Amino acid sequence: MAKRKRLTPAVITDAPALETKSAIPRYPLGVAPKTRAPIADVAQDASASAALTEIAQTLTDARNEGRLIQRIPLELVSDEYLVRDRIDVDDDEMITLLDSLRDRGQQTAIEVTAIDHGRYGLISGWRRMQALRHLEVPDVLAIVRTPADSAESYLAMVEENEIRVGLTYYERARIVAKAVDQGIYRTDRVGLVTLFHAASRPKRSKIGSFVGIVRALDDHLRFPTAITERSGLALAAALEADVTLADKIASEINANSPKTADAEAAIIAAFLQPATTPPAAKAPAPALGGDSLTEAPRELGQGLRYKRTAKGEIVLSGPRLDDADFRQKLQDFLTAL
Repeated sequence: MAKRKRLTPAVITDAPALETKSAIPRYPLGVAPKTRAPIADVAQDASASAALTEIAQTLTDARNEGRLIQRIPLELVSDEYLVRDRIDVDDDEMITLLDSLRDRGQQTAIEVTAIDHGRYGLISGWRRMQALRHLEVPDVLAIVRTPADSAESYLAMVEENEIRVGLTYYERARIVAKAVDQGIYRTDRVGLVTLFHAASRPKRSKIGSFVGIVRALDDHLRFPTAITERSGLALAAALEADVTLADKIASEINANSPKTADAEAAIIAAFLQPATTPPAAKAPAPALGGDSLTEAPRELGQGLRYKRTAKGEIVLSGPRLDDADFRQKLQDFLTAL
């Protein structure tokens, strides 16, 4: 029987060395640290990227929709972008605003819109702008709006001031006239209804009356915001009734150069005084005496009788007609009939 050949394993030189006790890693706490699979890193990176994208989009949307308050250099904001509806600023109001800005800083953002060359046009917050400039503050907190057109900018300004500031009727009417003059609206009527759409019909009517005053006297009045509602409506009616009145008032104001609102109001009031008219002629006294036809009214006294002639005269008969005082009172009574 043939002898079997004994086989031996092949020697592989690149094979790792046999594991020994010293080759087993030792861990301080006896627990191997956790390792991350590559897929976990990929998932985390994707999640972080998505979060950053969402934050960036949220900020972009807030900026585009005018919900993001930004800090803008004050020198880059132009307050001549719109014709302002506020003409005068009360000194006490400005002092109060300055004190508040010094003590607490700017609490309410202004509203602006991007125009050109990195600059911004002021929509609302004119008083805050003036106060901040007075305090030489370098930056202003602002919300950047993106109105569709100038008409929307004017509307935003008017609505903001209607809420925050008590504008006079003259100031409201003036912004209507100026917006129309700049071609924002076709007519005074369209501008009035658009800018003050939230106002009541009587209020819009009064503003419309003051628009006539603005058209006629805006270049001549020195204290237009002092015109009260009552005197303004009377002036508007007078200007509409007499087309020459505006020139007369303007000439008088320019000649006298009133230094106070009361002095200017007195000049205007002089033109609104009603003209003196001669007293109306009294109706001829009724003829007394003659025949009676019907019973007289009780107010004439018991027993008196009267009749009307073809000429409309009243003929009386009865007792006490010889009393002069009674006859005079009776004539006065009958004249008032």
